[in-house]
Amino acid sequence: MTATQPTRPRTEPRRRAPRALAAVLRHPTLAAALGCLVSFTAFWIAQRAAHVTMLDLMVYRAEGETVVAGRELYEMRATSARLPNTYPPFASLLFVPLTLPGVGTLRTLATLGNLLLLVALVHLSLRLIGLPRRVPRPAAVLALSALVVWCEPVWTTLRYGQVNLLIAVLVCWDLSRRSGHRWAGLGIGLAAGIKLTPALFAVLLALTGALETLRRLRAGRTGADARTGPGTPADTRTEPGTPADDRTEPETPADDRTGRSGGPARAPSALRTAAVATAAFLGTVLVAWAALPRDSHRFWIEVIFATERVGLAEQTANQSLRGVLARLLHTGDPAPWAVTALAVTVAALGLAIAPAAALAGPGRLPGAPAWSAVTCAVTALLVSPISWSHHWVWCVPLLLLLGGEAVRRSRRSWWAATAGAGLLFCSFALWWVPHPFGERLELHQNGGQMLLSAVYPLAGVAFLALAGATVTRALRPGPRRVPDRRPDRGRGPRHDGDPRRDGGPRCDGGTSAPRRA
Repeated sequence: MTATQPTRPRTEPRRRAPRALAAVLRHPTLAAALGCLVSFTAFWIAQRAAHVTMLDLMVYRAEGETVVAGRELYEMRATSARLPNTYPPFASLLFVPLTLPGVGTLRTLATLGNLLLLVALVHLSLRLIGLPRRVPRPAAVLALSALVVWCEPVWTTLRYGQVNLLIAVLVCWDLSRRSGHRWAGLGIGLAAGIKLTPALFAVLLALTGALETLRRLRAGRTGADARTGPGTPADTRTEPGTPADDRTEPETPADDRTGRSGGPARAPSALRTAAVATAAFLGTVLVAWAALPRDSHRFWIEVIFATERVGLAEQTANQSLRGVLARLLHTGDPAPWAVTALAVTVAALGLAIAPAAALAGPGRLPGAPAWSAVTCAVTALLVSPISWSHHWVWCVPLLLLLGGEAVRRSRRSWWAATAGAGLLFCSFALWWVPHPFGERLELHQNGGQMLLSAVYPLAGVAFLALAGATVTRALRPGPRRVPDRRPDRGRGPRHDGDPRRDGGPRCDGGTSAPRRA
């Protein structure tokens, strides 16, 4: 008699993850790098198939040649489109090295440089947001870069060989530094020396520092009055025998308890950063004035006020409030009082929300530095006389910020907002309307065409409304934080706040009770 082998019950084979998925889970950074390489390669092929001319890059090269030749900088016209120079003289000095390589090599280097700058912008944006927490940062940066490269502002920036990604990286590099860094503000000053619009970030820092200083002075005066006043205030007296944990203590601001930065910088760091940015910008003006005195004089006296040099206000590519008004009113020169009133209103709104987000801090508003920075950037884009579609590369941190909120809150509304914004910036919708160069058909648009031509300003206004509502909720009295509904499988401390403030585990292994308000 022979022993028989036990038979296994016939069941459905156990599903196993595909090998590709298993490899991704084991090596997420390598997988993201390969995906990013494939996406960037496809992007490069698509740009070459579209026969991009990098028109603005050729203008930059011509500016450098004009500086070397000693000719008048603001009399030059470059390329077949006869484009003038509209940048400050300091930018033209920086463009001198562009005259060294050949045109073909220069275009290749510009494409590679802009792709690397895009990766840097994604990295700095995630640092401002405070994510990811459960995925390696390099893997998240590369995977997201592979996606956002297909946004229209990024595509158009590389199509024209523009410097928008460099400007955004300089600003985010400054805002993501640790509070009190000696050279914080240098990037913003240099960016403003190349293009004037980033100077609004120095205004944001100054307002943040001034408001924080005022708040601390008021808190100090209140504390001094409580210590020197007659008797003990009723809300701080306790009956004998009351446990120490049940006694009510004066509330300490969350950012003072954690010592963490709650915005682009904290006072006096914010004021110091604003001062460094201002000094750096003035330094660019002085350097350019010493090297190009005649051109500098003309720029600051004449060219800076000649908005018609940049382009026609009604062009579809102009995604500013002034462009929307020009197309809406069917005029190339909308009433200055209307443009000014609208710009001042939006600027006041944005410069109220952005410092408020910075002052809220990560303790009350996770990702507060990103909310502050993106709000300021969107405000600058809306109020600028000319904001070409490629200037809206700030859609990259905007999309990452919305996605970060969707991850933190795990709500369908936030996921829908992220997906909607992503589709909008990847749709190229503004180019669906007739826009032949030189025919000015934008002055005769119908309602639907006007709507398509205003997609970025509408998205910007919607974001300001969302930011205002989010910051207002965060600043309501009481310890209020955005809940993270997912189980925390990560290692180490949380990135969006101090766990000790919520009674979480301390580094010494104990727990601390939440402080009563």
